[in-house]
Amino acid sequence: MKGLADEPNYSVALLEGTTALSDVVENHIYEQTLAEKNAFFVADLGVLMRQHVRWRTHMPQMRPFYAVQANSSLAVIEILAALGTGFICTNKYELELVQGNGVLSEDIIYSGVCKQLSQIKYAAKNGIDFLVCDNEAELRKIARCHPRAKLLLQVATEASSEGEEMGMTFGSKLKDCRHLLESAKELGLQVVGVRFHIPSSCDDPQAYNHAVSDARCIFDMGEDIGFSMTILDIGGGFSGSETQLKQINSAVRPLLDLYFPASSGVSIMAEPGSYYVSSSFTLAVNIIAKEVGARDLHGNHDEPSPNDEPEFLYYMNDGVYGSFTGKLADNVIPAPALPKSGGSEEPVFASSLWGPSGDELDQVVDQCLLPELSVGDWLIFNNAGAYSLGPPSTFTNSPRPPVYYTISTGDWFEMQDAGITQDISMKNFSLVPCFLHSGQSDEALSVPA
Repeated sequence: MKGLADEPNYSVALLEGTTALSDVVENHIYEQTLAEKNAFFVADLGVLMRQHVRWRTHMPQMRPFYAVQANSSLAVIEILAALGTGFICTNKYELELVQGNGVLSEDIIYSGVCKQLSQIKYAAKNGIDFLVCDNEAELRKIARCHPRAKLLLQVATEASSEGEEMGMTFGSKLKDCRHLLESAKELGLQVVGVRFHIPSSCDDPQAYNHAVSDARCIFDMGEDIGFSMTILDIGGGFSGSETQLKQINSAVRPLLDLYFPASSGVSIMAEPGSYYVSSSFTLAVNIIAKEVGARDLHGNHDEPSPNDEPEFLYYMNDGVYGSFTGKLADNVIPAPALPKSGGSEEPVFASSLWGPSGDELDQVVDQCLLPELSVGDWLIFNNAGAYSLGPPSTFTNSPRPPVYYTISTGDWFEMQDAGITQDISMKNFSLVPCFLHSGQSDEALSVPA
């Protein structure tokens, strides 16, 4: 694929016939093996549309507001905007990115919990009125910088899994909500709804029971104080699994029918982030260094004996300070796959995968089983789209890996039939045919984003 003369922001390879995403990944591995062996992403934009259709099928009563922090790629923002989602932004960078793609201010919620005064002022200046708040200090900042804001009061939930507290850092306790509502009234602020969040790692359906009933209680408090509250945001925690989506819908729908029936006039929304992008992106990384040790050292000797099973430590050209930043938030990184050219019948050994920094925190995968690899070999991480492509970081000087976007002809035609492509700016991307390498051909496949 070659970019057009007007230099669009990104190009999209149109996959025809039997060409699969794995073929595109293999093609770029071939290219990078001949070049600098940089890490790279390959994205299937058709997944975004299919996930949206799945959402509309199983969660028809809830409008999705995409959590931009999950993946702020321009292509993702543009396609989801064309699909009609709203957007949840946590900082000025995300607000500018979304508004720069023509998203209306009423379709944006500024949810950063600890907001800078300058960013609150930016939201006020640009007509972004929906803000999330969970404490009195934030109320006072908002009253000073954005008095016409429409607030969603964030309430803490009791979600837990296997006895561990989960995601309880932010949100007002139910017992404190009346005081916050009264304070908002005194400050002349408008509270229009309630937001809560159940983490994806919570497998207790009763968590929604408590959260929705608490939200109803806060709505009643607000009405007593004089607020007209019309929005319920059930937050994120959607992993991308259709099974999980069905389970959440089964748990939430009867609660909404009970506490927030259609006759109440309350709009229901949710914040899928990883749900849309996780399976859309595949990441390929290169092994840049290798160490070998013994899994079990016998006796007092420090060197492996012939009977010891080796354990390998592999260092990759991307790590937790780059595309695997989710690991720092305790997200589990699944074991990678080998390219098609990798031997699947070879013996496997205990292995750990590390980023290039040498930092003890830069461990991407604690333990997995892999055949013995060599420096220069490649590993492929599927489902790599969530929390791997945020804004450019000042923490490391390494550039963000390039993204090679693709879409199948079938998905593109479906988007055309649905009228979605009419809302996508052709100034931002070029749609061009995909060319895979044949033999030693040096034909380029695409221009990275």
